[in-house]
Amino acid sequence: MAWKKLGHVYRPTGDLPWARSHAANPVAEHVGGDRFRIYFSARDERNRSSIGSVLIDVNEPTRVLEVAPTPVLAPGELGMFDDCGVSMGCIVHVGEVRYLYYMGWNLAVTVPWKNELGLVISKDPGMPFERLWRFPVLRLDEMDPYTLSYPSVLREGNRFRMWYGSSLRWGSEKADMLHVIKYAESDDGIHWSRTGSVVIDSATPRENVICKPFVVRDPDRYRMWFCSRPFAEHYRIQYAESKDGLSWRRLGEDTGIDVSPSGWDSRSIEFPSVFDHKGRRYLLYSGDDFGKTGFGIAVREP
Repeated sequence: MAWKKLGHVYRPTGDLPWARSHAANPVAEHVGGDRFRIYFSARDERNRSSIGSVLIDVNEPTRVLEVAPTPVLAPGELGMFDDCGVSMGCIVHVGEVRYLYYMGWNLAVTVPWKNELGLVISKDPGMPFERLWRFPVLRLDEMDPYTLSYPSVLREGNRFRMWYGSSLRWGSEKADMLHVIKYAESDDGIHWSRTGSVVIDSATPRENVICKPFVVRDPDRYRMWFCSRPFAEHYRIQYAESKDGLSWRRLGEDTGIDVSPSGWDSRSIEFPSVFDHKGRRYLLYSGDDFGKTGFGIAVREP
């Protein structure tokens, strides 16, 4: 089934000091009626990412109703795991409480970065997000020794389930890395257990980056959208299905959507997330150059 592109939603104007460029990793949160707040990662003049938001109406999604003047989450304290930037992962509702999971950027010397995953919590829909603590909720260890990336979390009953990115190796060049998708579980969304097992691996020797999973559970199966690229080429959106969320069947590129002939998403489509509203399924995705051109929206064709 095909996605119908509805258009380009947002790209920073450069007026805000924390959002000089980029609008990557868009994720939707329903705020009432037909309105959704879209969270995204923007960059400042030092290339540090913060998490911002815009408000849209899905009936006219390319007309932004409101741009938040301040970030939802800024880089962390100097010396912490997220002092070089924060990138959007996902939002999970636990009653009135909201958990926002994110990736904290920490640049390194011998390798480009050593990222870990953080959590901020809003205790009420009208309250700001605050860091649970200064340290990551999913950190590097023997199972994930190199770097972690973009989490996708579902709450099922009293269990939290996370799919996240993890590197299996570094090399002398960025193209030498191998980044895959793994799985973890938690009873409270804060303390996580993991086995180190890979749930989405590279499909070919040239596909060395598989990242940014977004998982939804439909009545008959789990569905995952993610992106991948071979050796520093351009990202494409991929798709997989599972009966239990553990054993996944990759179905290749999501053939329902591709780059446009020209314009803001003519080289890359990446960092997908999906949401449902009034019987329709929508896809948010970033455009060229890791979201430098902003993000857009598509709807599933019946």
